[in-house]
Formats: sequence, C-alpha cells, structure tokens
Amino acid sequence: MSILIRKVQLNGEVRDILVEGSLIKEINADLQMAAEIIIDGSGKAALPSFFNGHTHAAMVLLRGYADDLSLSEWLNNKIWPTEARLTEEDVYWGTRLACLEMIKSGTTFFNDMYWHFHGVARAVEDSGIRAAPSAVFIDLYDKSKAAEQIALNRRLFEESKRYSNRVLFALGPHAIYTVSKESLQWARDFAAENDVFIHLHLSETEKEVEDCIRQHGKRPVEYLHDIGFLGPQVIAAHAIWLEDREIELLEEHDVKLVYNPTSNMKLASGVFPYTKITDREIAAVLGTDGCASNNNLDMLEEMKFAALLQKMNSNNPTVLSAHDVFQLATAAPARVFNINSGSIEEGKVADLILVDLSDINLVPNHQLIPNIVYSGNGGCVDTTICDGKILMQNKRVEGEEEVLERAREVAFALTAS
Repeated sequence: MSILIRKVQLNGEVRDILVEGSLIKEINADLQMAAEIIIDGSGKAALPSFFNGHTHAAMVLLRGYADDLSLSEWLNNKIWPTEARLTEEDVYWGTRLACLEMIKSGTTFFNDMYWHFHGVARAVEDSGIRAAPSAVFIDLYDKSKAAEQIALNRRLFEESKRYSNRVLFALGPHAIYTVSKESLQWARDFAAENDVFIHLHLSETEKEVEDCIRQHGKRPVEYLHDIGFLGPQVIAAHAIWLEDREIELLEEHDVKLVYNPTSNMKLASGVFPYTKITDREIAAVLGTDGCASNNNLDMLEEMKFAALLQKMNSNNPTVLSAHDVFQLATAAPARVFNINSGSIEEGKVADLILVDLSDINLVPNHQLIPNIVYSGNGGCVDTTICDGKILMQNKRVEGEEEVLERAREVAFALTAS
C-alpha cells in the first residue's frame, strides 16, 4: 500500500510525506507521484505516534471500579479478586477497547503485563498496532507455582511466533515481593538466551522497600544486583524509591525505567526521581500504567502531568521541558524497544499521527510541541498510521462501535458478582 500525505506541517514546514509499504519513502515540498491513498494534510501537523512504556491494557475494563484506595487495599481487595475471574475472551475485548483508546489518542505501541497472553496478542493483531505483551509471572515463592509459570512462559514464547512482528514477546515477573529469587534468575537467563525483554514493577512504594530490607537486608535494586538479575533487557516500571547507590547500579547494568506520573499521583506512591535519573546514562520512558489506576491511556495527558509533577517537585519550572517529555513518549522508547520509528524521517517505519491544528485546544499555535504537551489531549488526533496502515482517519476507527459494545458487556458482567 502507498499513502501520500499532502501539504502537512512537519517540523515547522509544509511538506508531502510518501509512505510505501511499512516505511516512509520520501519527504519533500511537493511530491509529484501517484499513491493508492491521498490524504489532505492541510491544517494538520505530522508527529511521530506515541509509545506507552508500561500498562495493563485490559484493565480498562476496571476503569472507575475501585478508586481512591491505598495500593494494597486496591490490589488485594478489589483488583486481584476480580481479575481471578477473567477469561481470555474478557482480556481480548478489554485489550481491544484499550487499543481503540490508544489509536484514537495517537499511541501505536504499548508495553503490557497482564493475564491471558493470547487474548492480548490477538487484540493487538486485530487492532493493527504494536505491543510487547507479557504474561503476569507470579509464584509467591512456591516451587510448584514457579515450575508452572516457567513452563507456561516457555510455551507462550513458542506460541508467540505465530503472530506478526508487531507483537514482541516479553517476560513479566510481577515484582520482587511476588516472584522468587530462583524465578527471577530463570527469567534473566531465558531473556538473555532468547533476546526478549523483562518487564517488572520495581520500588513502586515505600512499603516495598521496607519489606525488602526486612526480608533481605538490602534495598530492592541492591537485592536484584546481588542475585544477578539486572541487565539491559530489564524494563522496570515506577522506580520511585531509589537511593543514589541504587541509581548507580541501574546505570551500571543499563536498566531501562518507566515513569508513570498519573498512577503514581493517584495511588500516592511517590515521585519518580527524574533529575537524578537523567543526570546518569539511564534510559527513561513514559507510561500510563493501567486504566484502573490512571484512568485513561492518553499519552498527551501523561506528558503534561509528567512535566508538571517534576516542576512542582523540584520547584524549578525549567525541569523536564515540553520537548524533553515529548521525547520520553516518542524517540526514547523507540530506541529502548528497538523499533525503527519515534521520528518522521525517510527510511523510518511509518508510525505517525496527524494532529488537527484547528482543534480548539491548539489555537493559537505559537510553538507546536509545547502547545501539544501543555494544551493538547488525545482528542486533537485526527489520523493514526501504524506500520504504513491507516488505523484512524477523520477521528474514525473502523469497527469501533462493536468494540465499545462488547467491552462494556464484559466489564459489567465481570464486576456484577
């Protein structure tokens, strides 16, 4: 398929963008060539589409179900008991709803940890976007459960090969307080042997740190270092309660971190130590977390909250500029997840969006990126393209009505009992 986007604003200039197959073939001022699909980009700006570095997509089914609770009460009394009733079909429709929300707000990749791997993977395939799904790995220090989880993940890894290259298999050990040392070490070895990512929660709460010190005599990052777990394949979500020595260890092992400001604020977990992280050579990206603790998947909103939280916390309005936070949702995660996108250039994968500059939130448009970050929201996205295919045009996604209806049915059936 070929797509020609005419007269769109790109980096402050009016350009034509030619997409052939999955790649951006040419960018120029006035391309005189035919294409199967012509898009009028007048009054719109082209931007790289967004990456969501940490979420639990199907938790959109639980949006608004259990708000204003502590993390432990939220998990133990509300979320985990409800999730125990989930079926693969439930997860499929929940993830389809999440993918629809992401497409409509300009996101084409998400790093996911959730139950029923194939429900997530099928939804990603059918929606047309990209993801790195991982099955939640929890053994609760039980050797028999650990054996079951290892066997399951070995099988899922082989079965994941049936999907397109838009589905990147990952391992998902939940956290140090739910996964044994032996299972974490198995995940380390399996990831290294098979070149896959390890996605886990790390130092999200002060209690997690206190419990780790009580159990192991050291802080979480030190514990993971001592058992040989840390490495460049590790993508750690939250990473809030870190001391300087732990940050040094994260840098030493090239661990990647995910900043989840909205969820952190809602659950009062703490503030990601952004300036300490970026003073080091540590890759950081942005994520929403799941919709039960956010409560949406809008990366533009996440960018704004990410920047404002750091400015307030540091009492410095220059910290985490609009341009810097935009990179945390585009170019930085493209590098982390080894995807040839994150910017609009010839030879890059055609993962991009068109933003409607006549949207009321974007008028006037003195500076595009600050305007998008501080004034915009997902509703200003007009067109979403992933892997060279149009997933949304004129704010319309094919089949969205069925997704909304089926997901609504699943959500209320799930929470009725």
